[in-house]
Amino acid sequence: MNGMTAGSLLAARALAATFPWDGARTVIDVGCAQGGAVVEIARAHPHLTGGGFDLPPVEAVFTRHVRDNGLSDRLRFYAGDFFTDALPAVDVLVMGRILHNWDLATKRMLLDKAHRALPPGGVLIVYDAVIDDDRRANAHALLSSLNMLIETTGGFEYTGAQCAAWMRQAGFTQVHAEPLGDVHTAIVAKKSP
Repeated sequence: MNGMTAGSLLAARALAATFPWDGARTVIDVGCAQGGAVVEIARAHPHLTGGGFDLPPVEAVFTRHVRDNGLSDRLRFYAGDFFTDALPAVDVLVMGRILHNWDLATKRMLLDKAHRALPPGGVLIVYDAVIDDDRRANAHALLSSLNMLIETTGGFEYTGAQCAAWMRQAGFTQVHAEPLGDVHTAIVAKKSP
């Protein structure tokens, strides 16, 4: 869990600084692990409440990390399995380093679930080591994709254009990419009002 937080820390801080959070009230990190991303976002934006959604055994680790960061009054754990349970309904859902773990059918299923969970005007933020659309410049993302193909049964990195197309197929609009300043890129999509 500490490794997941460390791997997402720079991306989470960049996301906290670049996304227009003043238009949101609630945020959930889907597949939150220790809660590192949502802690960074909540720390930077005191008006936000929400928490993390993950498997029940993760709750104690999440709760401890949130408590250690003084955010227990604003962030809580939502137990569930994103394969079988509905995602929590909030203004913003974040899926950081989640989609790359799964095959295309599962990626699409998760995007569909996010679209169903969000209210009109809600936002989904997906971040991973996104491959450049020409598949020539981002060596880290290409190697990360190879790693996912080796370590998972169907996972792979993807291009921003691919993710945007999947999001549009799920019903999202106003999709755009936002580099996060490290090896990650966020693909941000809004549900039509």
